Amino acid sequence: MTTAPPPLPTHRLGRLKVPAQGLGCLSTTSFYGVADPAEALATVHEAIDRGVALLDTADVQGLGEGERLLGRAVAGRRDRVLLSTKVGLERDAQGKFLGVRGDRAYIRERCHASLRRLGVDHLDLYVKHWAAPGEDIEEAMGAMAELVAEGKVLDVCLSEVSAATLRRAHAIHPVTAVQSEWSLWSRDVEVEILPVCRELGVGLIASSPLGRGFLTGRIRSEADLGPATDFRRTLPRFDPPHLRRNVAVVDALRPLADAHGITVAQLALAWLHQQGDDIVPIPGTARRDHLAENLAAVSVQLSADELAAVASAVPANAVHGDRYPPFLMTLVGN
Repeated sequence: MTTAPPPLPTHRLGRLKVPAQGLGCLSTTSFYGVADPAEALATVHEAIDRGVALLDTADVQGLGEGERLLGRAVAGRRDRVLLSTKVGLERDAQGKFLGVRGDRAYIRERCHASLRRLGVDHLDLYVKHWAAPGEDIEEAMGAMAELVAEGKVLDVCLSEVSAATLRRAHAIHPVTAVQSEWSLWSRDVEVEILPVCRELGVGLIASSPLGRGFLTGRIRSEADLGPATDFRRTLPRFDPPHLRRNVAVVDALRPLADAHGITVAQLALAWLHQQGDDIVPIPGTARRDHLAENLAAVSVQLSADELAAVASAVPANAVHGDRYPPFLMTLVGN
């Protein structure tokens, strides 16, 4: 007889109580490798059955296909999930990144398009996807506030913004959470964003908590990436010269994971879970076996000495290469 896994503990994002780990749905769109739609759908269903509530996508993921798949996945399960999607980052029909928008008309139109693709009447979390340099975040937040008043959106979030932009946005309408990349190989949020989030009572959704798959230990060379279309091939950290040096990050963590009887991925997630109960990591996967591995990390408890050893093994400046190519780097942290 199979024993059911224990329920997930809850963390807090602003006013919301949320199961401690969510699911990033980027992998369901073949953004990295080639996703199997049937397995991706089964993975989302399995996540919901295991108590995962926060399901995160964006209107640009798969140029809308990510939202369509997620809409099919939550049909008949809507009352068990918190749907999160993003608006602002633009791509053309070929997938090229064009920039970031935050004007009122654009946000309203894109919100209604997302609702149609998801097949729902409201979004639980609507996330402003980055901010352009010099962007009028007040206009974007005003548009978000209108959508809240109309019942189309329940909570407003921001993604990859600066602490100053967070303060300005929060003054217009309460921000429930900031979604930013945070993992053992992307620790920038610890400097300014995390302290301001805690000052304002804003939660933090940790995206790419496994370093876009790098912290699984399965990527040791360029040959381990997906096909030519794999987005990671455009990222400096995965360029062969940087990648060869970054393998040392995983190698430094492996003995610590082995000593605890867990995988490197589980160690990385457990470290993040224990940074506070106002943090919800959203590791992405389109495979049920990887989902099970990730969820097992929620119950891993690391001692204070182990947490310190993990942080010491991978100091904030240990990773080589930027997170994004130059154009995209100009669009984050504004």
